[in-house]
Amino acid sequence: MDTIKINRRNAEMIAHRGLSSLETENSIPAFIAAANRSYYGVETDVHVTKDGRFVIIHDDTTERVAFDSIQIEESSYDLVRKIILKDMCPAAQSEQNTENIPVCGQTPDRQDLIVPNLAEYINICKKYGKKCILELKNQFDPDNIRRLTDEILSLNYLTGTVFISFSLENLKVLRQLLPKQELYYLTGEYNETVHSDLTQYWLHLDIYYRTLTKEIIDQLHSEGILVNCWTCDNKEDAERLTEWGVDFITSNILE
Repeated sequence: MDTIKINRRNAEMIAHRGLSSLETENSIPAFIAAANRSYYGVETDVHVTKDGRFVIIHDDTTERVAFDSIQIEESSYDLVRKIILKDMCPAAQSEQNTENIPVCGQTPDRQDLIVPNLAEYINICKKYGKKCILELKNQFDPDNIRRLTDEILSLNYLTGTVFISFSLENLKVLRQLLPKQELYYLTGEYNETVHSDLTQYWLHLDIYYRTLTKEIIDQLHSEGILVNCWTCDNKEDAERLTEWGVDFITSNILE
């Protein structure tokens, strides 16, 4: 099983939660698998533990992807790091698999399946020259956003990091801290309110791919706003988006 190649024209491809159709999502193996391919960037999700450490996982709990279920933001960093992630099911490797990728179990030789910390993710992207597409899950306390950016700066990869979030408040704090940083507003819909927020806070758009039209892309491009879309795993849909001129496509399997 490998990625599905598309005619991406001028679009760049982003690996969703790492190469999450081949390796367990948001795991070190998934990040390395994406980094060894032609992806422009590696997307992931960051949470804050109870004691203020940054860890990489999508959900608020480990229930879906691990053997044991804990609440990330109510648990210590040390406890989170003891959690073992499940290995991928071969049946999960499907072009149409867009969310909730099933997992099977742990094989004896997969001791690398732990919840990564922020530095591990950043350093993999840095080593392989990939953009970090980092989603702030939930609404962060402004102090945590400041500490997050400071940690990435200490790793010397702030210029290699793109921040995305469904929370406009997160993006407003980031814009104050980092006036020139590349920031994307995640959304499932497009309307005048979204457009106003993009222009007011100098944000780019990261939108559900089925919501996009060529007219939206053309309008935003005329205003200097870039367009990423999530999460497209269908080859025909993706190639239509590239014909329309989308800048980025986030995918579990397309390359």
